[in-house]
Amino acid sequence: MTGQATGLVVVDKEPGWTSHDAVARVRRIFGQRRVGHAGTLDPDATGLLLVGLGRFTRMLRFLTGLDKTYTGQVVLGVATDTLDASGTVTGQWDMSAVTVAQARQAAVALTGRIDQVPPMVSAVKVGGRRLHALAREGQEVERAPRPVTVHRFDVRQSAQPAVFDVEVTCSSGTYIRSLAADLGTALGGGAHLRNLRRTAVGSFTLADAKPLADVGTGDLLSPARALADLDPVTVDPDMAVMVSRGLPLDRVPLGAAGDGPWAVLGEAGDLLAVYEATDTDRIRPAVVLAAAG
Repeated sequence: MTGQATGLVVVDKEPGWTSHDAVARVRRIFGQRRVGHAGTLDPDATGLLLVGLGRFTRMLRFLTGLDKTYTGQVVLGVATDTLDASGTVTGQWDMSAVTVAQARQAAVALTGRIDQVPPMVSAVKVGGRRLHALAREGQEVERAPRPVTVHRFDVRQSAQPAVFDVEVTCSSGTYIRSLAADLGTALGGGAHLRNLRRTAVGSFTLADAKPLADVGTGDLLSPARALADLDPVTVDPDMAVMVSRGLPLDRVPLGAAGDGPWAVLGEAGDLLAVYEATDTDRIRPAVVLAAAG
């Protein structure tokens, strides 16, 4: 492939791959080094991983904050040190009598805007160090709770007793394994998460994704398609020149409603830049994709 590709690849990650492994594979497929992802998936987890290439890597932060949907299974009666099936068992309870109605009622308190303590196996930094690095050294430190929003926490009975299928739609930064553990605690015992699968990121679903083994250079989405979740603003050729020079624009003539950010498009529908709001009636560029010239 000639030149440097710029855009997005939507991957359906398999278990056993780290997000770093997936990025490395995409680098080899496209023959370029400038590749990154918009939100880590644990090695045991599967599903959507958004991988950006070329100049689009600077825009991945606008995808990182999108809402996400996950499926998984909450296993009642067994707690682990990692809050998932990969960890060491730390506690056991007989929770075989818990009904799906009771689990659904407990999930109500874990829905909406809640404060969540990041798990020790997360990438959150405390004192300049990643929690998962401290956990590997056998340390457990105090973690401040963080506000997250759980839009939906559906619980269904699985084919196994004391195991519930769950589907969660939540804000970025929500830990599903923590929801599973908190659900177990609320039901009078403990629990852990297994079979986590990310099924949606913003408007992207598994229907848009391909396993890494099937990804090719023809699967690159354009920057405009990649940022379809942002509010679009289309500019005429004269304004497109201003955008390419990184100049601020007047909000009202553009019809830039809401709080932003906005995907600024040329008349042909190509992405020129992403603009953000200011304290005035002007919007300013956060990232310019189209260079002046």
